[in-house]
Amino acid sequence: MATQPRREQIAALLANDKGGPIRMVNLLKFREFAKYSDGTDTGLSGAEAYQRYAAEVVPIISKTGGEVVFSGQANTLVIGDGELEWDMVSIVEYPSVAAFIGMTSSDEYQKIHVHRDAGLEHQLLVEC
Repeated sequence: MATQPRREQIAALLANDKGGPIRMVNLLKFREFAKYSDGTDTGLSGAEAYQRYAAEVVPIISKTGGEVVFSGQANTLVIGDGELEWDMVSIVEYPSVAAFIGMTSSDEYQKIHVHRDAGLEHQLLVEC
């Protein structure tokens, strides 16, 4: 299951850049238990590992001029078939595609990314 963008997805994001602010809709599914790439057993759930990432990424987002517009637990599937697949929904606004790319490429962001990777089982990220 995907948790990282593919090269062609980043290329499409850049090609579709209309200038100005963007919103990123995050649909998040957490692992039952955090899985760190170095094998560290933290005893954390996937949601707890992701919360470590979230606590540190919000100030980084703010530095770009962005903001978390909404973040909350996915509760009830109201329209659609099957089961509710997602645990959490988050909407983040950035001043531009360049600001988003710059943030995710920064050393500061890369240092905290380990918690995101450990916590997520699957993610959809949609630029609006």
